[in-house]
Amino acid sequence: MKLKKFLSLFTLLLAALIWGFAFVAQSESADRLPPFTISFLRSLIAAAFLFVIIIIRDLLSKKRLEKAERKKAAKAHIIGGVCCGIALFVASNLQQAGIGLYPQDAAAASRAGFITALYVVLVPVAGLLIFRRPPHFLVWLGVAGAVAGMYLLFFSEGIGSLYIADVVVLLCAVVFCAHILVIDHFGTLDGVKMSCIQFFFVGVVSLICALIFEDIDLVAIKNAILPITYLGIMSSGVAYTLQIVGQKNVEPALASMILSLESVFAAIGGFLFRNELLSTPELLGCGLVFLSIVVAQSADFIKKK
Repeated sequence: MKLKKFLSLFTLLLAALIWGFAFVAQSESADRLPPFTISFLRSLIAAAFLFVIIIIRDLLSKKRLEKAERKKAAKAHIIGGVCCGIALFVASNLQQAGIGLYPQDAAAASRAGFITALYVVLVPVAGLLIFRRPPHFLVWLGVAGAVAGMYLLFFSEGIGSLYIADVVVLLCAVVFCAHILVIDHFGTLDGVKMSCIQFFFVGVVSLICALIFEDIDLVAIKNAILPITYLGIMSSGVAYTLQIVGQKNVEPALASMILSLESVFAAIGGFLFRNELLSTPELLGCGLVFLSIVVAQSADFIKKK
């Protein structure tokens, strides 16, 4: 394996680790704040963090572009950042809203983590529908396994065990699939700059929505400052930038497989920090979903042999 691709895979794995534990921070934040407020705070923190990184990096860089080149590059990054920002705004707010809708006795971080990871199956399916690239039969096997796993996860105790929060988070997985494909489309651009623009866009739009639909409670924000800071700097600023940088040398299907490991880290984080325990059928469902993810993406390796 080439060093460049290995580093990209490691970068994506690190992003998955940060996101997995971020489900704990999201659950803690959702206990105190409404979704748009959380989204605008974490996104603007991320944009400010990345802006400082860009300034420092550009000051240390010896490479200087001509005015026309800078203008052309800026336009491309704005277009890419806004496109990624639109997908991320919808996906992240659906995810945060879904986590906030779970009842107190539900393992919110674990369930949301595994449901979100279903984008890994959706990516190759989207490739068929959008780009007319028929998936390997193992992909369809993975889809069937994921559906079975979701049944165990959702209906382990009958129809009543399906939460409206599960449906909202599942919609979020669909939009995260679109986010991955958009990033792949703009993969040649500067990942840090594009990420900074996408978070500035998400932060501004989320702030407008928070002012319209929510009451911004400064005391509640102060009480949630630690999980919000983690979400802003690590989950948003660092992890999403790692995703954009890591996807430069990895095809979308394989990238989504690595990123799906956030579901495992989410379950570990929920157990360690929130004492979240899943029932035996729910654990079997989560395991089947994860196994289906691995099966679906193993097609990528088989085709290369």
